[in-house]
Amino acid sequence: MATVLPPPSKRQRTAIAERAREQQEVPGIPDNLGSVRVQFFDQATGKSTGAPVSVPVADATVKNLELLVNSLQGNDASERVPYRFAYHSDAPKNQEVRDNFLDISSDLYRSLLQPGIKTTEDSISLYFTPQAVFRVRAVSRCSSSIPGHGEAILALQFSPADSSRMVSGSGDNTARMWDCDTGTPLHTLSGHSSWVLVVSWSPDGGIVATGSMDNTVRLWDPKTGQALGQTLKGHTKWVRSLAWEPFHLQTKGRPRLASASKDATVRIWDVVSKRIEIVLSGHKGSVSCVRWGGTGLIYTSSQDKTVKVWKASDGTLNHTLTSHAHWVNHLALSTDFVLRTAYHDHTGNIPPTEEAKTAKAVQRFKQAATINNTIVERLVTASDDFTMYLWEPLTSNKPIARLLGHQKQVNHVTFSPDGLFIASAAFDNHVKLWNARDGKFMFTLRGHVGPVYMTCFSPDSRLLVSGSKDTTLKVWDVRTGKLKEDLPGHKDEVYAVDWSPDGGKVGSGGRDKAVRIWRH
Repeated sequence: MATVLPPPSKRQRTAIAERAREQQEVPGIPDNLGSVRVQFFDQATGKSTGAPVSVPVADATVKNLELLVNSLQGNDASERVPYRFAYHSDAPKNQEVRDNFLDISSDLYRSLLQPGIKTTEDSISLYFTPQAVFRVRAVSRCSSSIPGHGEAILALQFSPADSSRMVSGSGDNTARMWDCDTGTPLHTLSGHSSWVLVVSWSPDGGIVATGSMDNTVRLWDPKTGQALGQTLKGHTKWVRSLAWEPFHLQTKGRPRLASASKDATVRIWDVVSKRIEIVLSGHKGSVSCVRWGGTGLIYTSSQDKTVKVWKASDGTLNHTLTSHAHWVNHLALSTDFVLRTAYHDHTGNIPPTEEAKTAKAVQRFKQAATINNTIVERLVTASDDFTMYLWEPLTSNKPIARLLGHQKQVNHVTFSPDGLFIASAAFDNHVKLWNARDGKFMFTLRGHVGPVYMTCFSPDSRLLVSGSKDTTLKVWDVRTGKLKEDLPGHKDEVYAVDWSPDGGKVGSGGRDKAVRIWRH
């Protein structure tokens, strides 16, 4: 029989209570520090809002600084924009800007004055970036569980336009289209002769592509569920990943699609003529993931431990990124979200003409990718060597940072829509959050009791949902790293999860063959 510890004595209990009270009393800001001069700069353009402003140290909290910047910008109370602030040290000219940013988490005293980085005599330069203006509420209940598939669900994705349509791919050789408002099946996309491993909507929402273990890619009309023309044949092994050409780079009416396969090649298809335009061959192992960047580059990761960067125009190899010591499982771009949604945003207003759509897609891409007046597209790669690397392939083929901390294989990695955070999911049951600017570790999100297969950020980057082998979904608060909602309901492992681009719903699927829709 196990030894049972005796209950604590009265003296021990009072000591524990005293210790807990001491931990809770957070020291306030001393009120005898006077004021400090602060100058604000827009991080995207580097322009200042005006002359330095004198701010009392006791009141220099993030909320008050936000009010101050809004009034300097001339925004009225109804149009207040939430901002994040970072302090930028005066770096020597040869050092890169990124290394010198320090996020202001609560107030200037705790972030800069107390650690001794600055004194009240100095003038402080703060860089501000607007946060998402709209707020996504955490999903908290399962609004529908829709049966239909005969085998496990391996992939799912919401339409870029809204949260009413979702497509899922399954081990029963079909993909299915779901109406998420009513929780009913719309169409069954049948034609593949083996498991459907990957599904992908085109950025304008007009075509759905599916890749399968039968070595083919098929295209479907989401409105009718009918196949569009013949099958795209060419790969000699399974198709593992699909990426659409970003909307603002497409030739009008001729979208292109890249498919990555276990046969170590990536093929670029002309979707209209169903022909192979370019074959990217160079990898020596199965290609695990492909992404099509907004600057005309294609990024591929492979089980040959490398990541390759290709020019999409002619298929030439730009450079090979080699740092991983094992298979590269997944990669993500900092601009993934805007490339996926093109001209669709949270307002739901769709431009009337093709030119206006392209212009809006370009404007959204530039807004997401501009830092200090330059277009920056970051890349993060996850590997079986338990690490991740952060890259900036446009400027260098050396990694910015190595992200260490996971104890087992890293399975999935994703950037937040605002490009400020990275979330990684691994077989060590943990999700980890990282700062996407410099790759610094932020939080470990503990709660799952089985390997975590996939994570997805909410469109406003404030929440993160993760799906795991332990059958649950969990919603986390990105700012605090705390669990916001625990969503049990699936009867077996959860393989795929997606948050709709308008923030309204989360879809999940897994081994129990049912698609579940979650909402607030």
